[in-house]
Amino acid sequence: MNIGWLTLARLCLVNMAIGGLAALPVNLFNRLMTVELALPALLPGLLVALHYGVQMTRPVWGHRSDAKGGRTPFIIGGIAIVGLGIVLAAIGIKAGETSTPLALGIWFVAYCTIGMGVGAAGTSFLALLAVAAPAARKGAAATLAWLFLIAGAIMASIGTGIALEPYSPDRLITVVTVVAVIAFALSIVATFRVEAALGPAPIQQNADFKTALRTVWADPSARRFTGFVFLSILAFYLSELIFEPFAGHVHGLGPEDSTKLSGGKDGAALMGMIAAGLLSTLGYGTLRFWAVTGCVISALGLLGLGGGFPLIPSTVMLGLGNGLFVVGAVGSMMTLASYHERETGTRMGVFGAAQAIAAGLAGLVATATLDIARAFMTDAAAYGTVFTLEAVLFLMAALMALQILEKRRETPALQPGE
Repeated sequence: MNIGWLTLARLCLVNMAIGGLAALPVNLFNRLMTVELALPALLPGLLVALHYGVQMTRPVWGHRSDAKGGRTPFIIGGIAIVGLGIVLAAIGIKAGETSTPLALGIWFVAYCTIGMGVGAAGTSFLALLAVAAPAARKGAAATLAWLFLIAGAIMASIGTGIALEPYSPDRLITVVTVVAVIAFALSIVATFRVEAALGPAPIQQNADFKTALRTVWADPSARRFTGFVFLSILAFYLSELIFEPFAGHVHGLGPEDSTKLSGGKDGAALMGMIAAGLLSTLGYGTLRFWAVTGCVISALGLLGLGGGFPLIPSTVMLGLGNGLFVVGAVGSMMTLASYHERETGTRMGVFGAAQAIAAGLAGLVATATLDIARAFMTDAAAYGTVFTLEAVLFLMAALMALQILEKRRETPALQPGE
């Protein structure tokens, strides 16, 4: 049984809560550590990488939700754990004013907690969304999920920024606690009676996690799709940390202009998501088509940036391609996972773990490659090298998506419930 549009949108409030909470460590806490506490910029980078590393536990959380036959407790519990980690991180900011070693200890625990909570809530949410959304609405469901994720990040960033005036560590702890409580309340509203409307969930037959993981990994389609997720997400995030520095070093843009340019890229991505979600729902273009098209357009935008073509058109092309890719890839991920209702959580966890590893690795690969290239090349050539590498990865991901999704269609034996 599937759910209607309104319930589908309400369920995506979970992703709004996740987006709002996850934005604080990446943006606000990053700034507070490096500016107010004058700590090395590498520190928040390592902590963010740590929280991605902990998300390798996603298959465990997905399997547990399969074994229990319900996702809601893991979603709500995961959001609560993320909120606890966020508050702990804020406490660490205050502790950092008097004792850096104490702050480091608190942050280590906090970011591990954040990663664990995001893994539990995010994996269980996507598994529930994969089962709840009808086949014709997978693309639209992926679009809604990402739009709500971005909306949550924007609202949390703006809201906390306003509420923190004037800034003080004590005020930070209070504001962050309020954000955590709001996110927890959103998760309860989002999941209320959703699983009851879907009917009884199939129980995972392999109660042992290792057995369930081996069963999933024995499926060639799951292995290939995991490889596609890793490769495409690595390409997707490779320019994340170097895009604004590129605008400054190569094009001479100031911080305000590079931020606007980055916002323009995100706006184009949103347009791509909406277009792909709407068109796929209306029957124009399959999820495979949008994933491949998004990869190719993203690669063209990157080659434009690296080749010295006009900055704004190349940036818009990159953003648009990213948005199309997201809908096609996430929609395909949900489709593939939903083909095995007793293993949906475990499969989504495996895909999510590959995504987390790739996202954490991308920043290290991009910055290291850039530093090495700048030692031997001009800034334009160095950034062009990274963008070209990213374009090649996107094109490889496009080829892989064509092969995987074509074979998926040619395997009618893999149907829901079988």
